[in-house]
Amino acid sequence: MELLSEREGMIALCLARKTIEKQIRGGDLECEELSSVFDEKRGVFVTITEKGELRGCIGLPYPMYPLKEGIVEAAISASTSDPRFPPVSPEELDMIRLEVTILTNPERLECLPEERPENIVIGRDGLIIKGFGRSGLLLPQVAKEYNMDPVEFLDHVCMKAGLPTGMWRSGDVEIMTFRGQIFTENK
Repeated sequence: MELLSEREGMIALCLARKTIEKQIRGGDLECEELSSVFDEKRGVFVTITEKGELRGCIGLPYPMYPLKEGIVEAAISASTSDPRFPPVSPEELDMIRLEVTILTNPERLECLPEERPENIVIGRDGLIIKGFGRSGLLLPQVAKEYNMDPVEFLDHVCMKAGLPTGMWRSGDVEIMTFRGQIFTENK
């Protein structure tokens, strides 16, 4: 996967910000011209924080849409449809900070279940767990932000999926890893 340049990352943030502003209070969706990387299918997440606290985070883990469409979809969903939070209000728009994470394609972690912790690099890898009709995802930056070790990170992705901690030790669940290129507003 080709990495985005810093300039393209800033354009991704602009697209997310303008999408949210247009959704909440109307207006234009004008950013610099999008390069061809925005036409590539990519997974993407938009994270919203306010005063350092999570305010919304939704995305598309798999490359189902061109990046430009994925950013728009994730930005709208993170600001209006995250079930953990009320929709972002017009009064909050100047107080929120956005982060756009562009994902690599998830890949199955190919090792024995008991070897999973030693095959995860904190700060580099994000996790997806699938099993028993459930799934959960944690972005790579989560483990670093909360100072988790690989076992804690695996336990937390289990909890995110609604599975008991330690379920990652089962051969009946699939663990996938991915990497993320993170762009954050300088607010």
